[in-house]
Amino acid sequence: MSTNKPMRADAVRNRRKILDAACEQTTVHGPDVGMDEIAAAAEVAVGTLYRHFPTKKSLLAAVIAEHVAKVAVDAEASLTRAADGSAAVDEVVGFLSRVADSSANNHAVKAAAKSLGVSEYGDQSDEARASAALASLIALGQEAGDIRQGITVDDFYLLMTTAPTDQSAEVRHRWLELVLPGISTSA
Repeated sequence: MSTNKPMRADAVRNRRKILDAACEQTTVHGPDVGMDEIAAAAEVAVGTLYRHFPTKKSLLAAVIAEHVAKVAVDAEASLTRAADGSAAVDEVVGFLSRVADSSANNHAVKAAAKSLGVSEYGDQSDEARASAALASLIALGQEAGDIRQGITVDDFYLLMTTAPTDQSAEVRHRWLELVLPGISTSA
C-alpha cells in the first residue's frame, strides 16, 4: 500500500484481523502455517491478505513492528508514572514483567520471523522511543538510589533475551525475582 491516501475503514479492519490471525496462527501452528490458513482465520480472502502483505515475511515483520510499538508505549507510560512520583525501580520491574509476558505471547511469531530471516521490521522509531524512555527511567531510578549505577538499556535488552518466554507465568515471575537483585539496590 504505497499510496498516501488513508485506508478505507474496511481495509483497516481487514488489516487488523489479518495481523491478529497471523499472530494467533503462528503461535498455534508454528512458522510453517500457510498464508491460506492465516487468511481463513482472519475471515478474509487470500487476495485481501496479499494486498496488505505480499509475503509472509512482510506480514510477520508487521506483527513484530506492532509488538515493538506497544513496548514503546508501555515504556513511555512507565516513565510518565515515575516522573509523576511512582518509584522508578517499581516501574522498571513492572515494565520488565509486562514485556516478558507480552513476549511470551508473541514468542512463536518471533521464532517464525527469525526462521524467515525477518531482522528488519520497518520504521525503527518505536524501538528508539522505547530505548529513550527506558534510559530516562533507569536514570530516574539511579538518581533516587534505587537502581544500581552502571545499569544500561543494553543490560535490559540482554535480560529480555534471557527471559523464559517459552515458560509459564510462574516461571517468568521467578526469573524476575532472580534478576531483580542485579538491578535494584534494595533487592
